[in-house]
Amino acid sequence: MAGRSLECEAGRHVDPWWREAVIYQIYPRSFMDASGDGVGDLAGVTGKLDYLSWLGVDAVWLSPIFPSPMVDFGYDIADYTDVDPIFGTFEDFEALLGEAHGRGMKVILDYVPNHTSSEHPWFVESRSSRENPKRDWYVWADPKPDGSRPNNWESAFGGLAWTFDSATGQYYLHLFDPAQPDLNWRNPEVREAMYEVLRFWFERGVDGFRIDVLWLLIKDEELRDNPPNPDWRPGGRTWNKLLRVYSEDRPEVHEIVREMRAVADAYDDRLLIGEIYLPLERLLMYYGEDLKGVHLPFNFQLVTMEGWGARTVRRLVDDYEAALPEGAWPNWVLGNHDNPRIATRVGARGARLAAMLLLTLRGTPTLYYGDEIGMENVPVPPEMAHDPEGKLFPGHGRDPYRTPMQWDASPNAGFTTGKPWLPVADDYTTTNVGAQRGDPGSMLSLTRRLISLRRTTPALRSGSYEPAAGVPEGCFAFSRRLDGQEVFVALNFGAGEAEVPLAGATDDRPWHVLLSTGTEDREGRELRRAARLSGHEGLLLTQDHS
Repeated sequence: MAGRSLECEAGRHVDPWWREAVIYQIYPRSFMDASGDGVGDLAGVTGKLDYLSWLGVDAVWLSPIFPSPMVDFGYDIADYTDVDPIFGTFEDFEALLGEAHGRGMKVILDYVPNHTSSEHPWFVESRSSRENPKRDWYVWADPKPDGSRPNNWESAFGGLAWTFDSATGQYYLHLFDPAQPDLNWRNPEVREAMYEVLRFWFERGVDGFRIDVLWLLIKDEELRDNPPNPDWRPGGRTWNKLLRVYSEDRPEVHEIVREMRAVADAYDDRLLIGEIYLPLERLLMYYGEDLKGVHLPFNFQLVTMEGWGARTVRRLVDDYEAALPEGAWPNWVLGNHDNPRIATRVGARGARLAAMLLLTLRGTPTLYYGDEIGMENVPVPPEMAHDPEGKLFPGHGRDPYRTPMQWDASPNAGFTTGKPWLPVADDYTTTNVGAQRGDPGSMLSLTRRLISLRRTTPALRSGSYEPAAGVPEGCFAFSRRLDGQEVFVALNFGAGEAEVPLAGATDDRPWHVLLSTGTEDREGRELRRAARLSGHEGLLLTQDHS
């Protein structure tokens, strides 16, 4: 299996910071409200940097903080180079950046290049007349002879992907909400303007970007109809009604990715992460020729997988490792602002096992805020829905995954002194940072220990991945090895006990338990030949090679 991937500097091997980092995603509206208006803000994030430093994360990724009408809560940007007043001021951001850097933490921003807000000055100009110089900055098209939309493309939020502009007699494209018109990335002026956005933030010290819907940037030049999806059934999400062969993942997108990478490479140690929901073989193409694409095309396999079992997880890990381009660095994520929380998907004990999996696999892990304390989806009544998808399809929105961080047992979980913009979970008095911080058996303590072991154990940070043989049904086990150091990871996905043979146990040298996900304290125990795991337990072990 794939081993360590290194860069060489001044005659010695050096890993870029992002290969050894644990990234922590913050949804700013829901992390911490310092102003008391019920919405999280940058000052709130700054005030919690000591907590994040204590937790051990190396980089924070902020979902959009830019001026926006908030139709899609920041993913409809009206100004790419400022801060929305709801989050504070530009000076607040500079303070956050300086405080994070002072603690040795990197800061990653969200970059939303596929579309702007309909209130962005570019689009206001573009729709003012067909002759306006910025008309071609967006995707406009004439109606069909019968007056209908230019093609059959669907919006990700449901309904048609085209809106008619009566003033100019054309349709504009929006693969999301009508308030999010798609930019025309075939226009070189658009490309340069958007690359200037990257430069603006890089020059102010931002360490990287997570690039929103990267695979959607280029559309078919002829705007051909997408063919029907033979697997779609009535009642299913309309976004999947068609095979989106002409509206996404076009071959020309890789030229844009390479250009973005060139912008990033003009600065030291900058990172590009691509949001790409595609099958594995297409996802990996975004590493680019000669690895000159994005550094990390987001690997969502643990988020989108059906079911939660050892056989499925091992297969997707093995397939991913085997398919990675030579020298490419893997990455893993369990959840984000668009998907149900891991603790809701797999249960409390399963979430502990999942945390061990995430933080011991080879590659860069991304942790979603609140997952470190086992936060679950929070029911949001239809009348309180904010998410545009949830408003269109009640009960199917993303609000339940974006609820306020649970800091302590005080009112509103310590998130705000005002009325929180989304409801706080009913269990906040027990599931919160304050309650778990002093409990060595808590989810928070487990996550912190895993991050600490990863930081202090070279084999976990940078070692090879080697799956174990002879593992019983319902279990997944693998070794991480580097320079004579080995860590063995044994995960029992089943409800019953299981016995996992210890890889490499060919003599009487004992294995030592580094950490267990179970409530029983097994740390420091010696095991020989095999490890007996309780249901849904994970173990980290190391062997004395002296």
